[in-house]
Amino acid sequence: MNQAVLILIKPDGLKKSLTGNILTRLSETKLEIVAAKMVRVSQDLAQEHYRHLKDKPFFKEITKYLQGELHDRKKVMALVYWGKDAIKKCRDLAGATNPEEADPTSIRGSYGRITTSGIYENVIHVSSNEPEAEREIKLWFGPSEIIVDLYPAKDAVLKETRSRVWA
Repeated sequence: MNQAVLILIKPDGLKKSLTGNILTRLSETKLEIVAAKMVRVSQDLAQEHYRHLKDKPFFKEITKYLQGELHDRKKVMALVYWGKDAIKKCRDLAGATNPEEADPTSIRGSYGRITTSGIYENVIHVSSNEPEAEREIKLWFGPSEIIVDLYPAKDAVLKETRSRVWA
């Protein structure tokens, strides 16, 4: 069964120039990349992404981490991979969330670390299940940014939409 999964290469992965290594590892899945972009992560986006952790004592620091405030890289690479068993394949390659518990051959086991304050700098995010993948993909991408129709969408005329344009 085809699935979609959100992958984020986090600011520490970008700062350490691991993008090529991570994408090479993900290519082992034989999945298709159906969306990709660099994103400057706002506080609102980071908080919404991690909303399930809002009651945790590390919530503020983990949102700063995703925003790039801990690494002077205020961006992430967001991708949507699509294909058979996409979530399981990508999660298996990523490894355990805690880099110290991750298989050393996994992405997190190879490149992650835990800071002295206890934050898991695990270089990559992978959606955990289908409902979460749908929520996250819709948060990070609009329907026109994905080259396959993953979820129902409609055409709409938007008025008074502020957008940055080339001067």
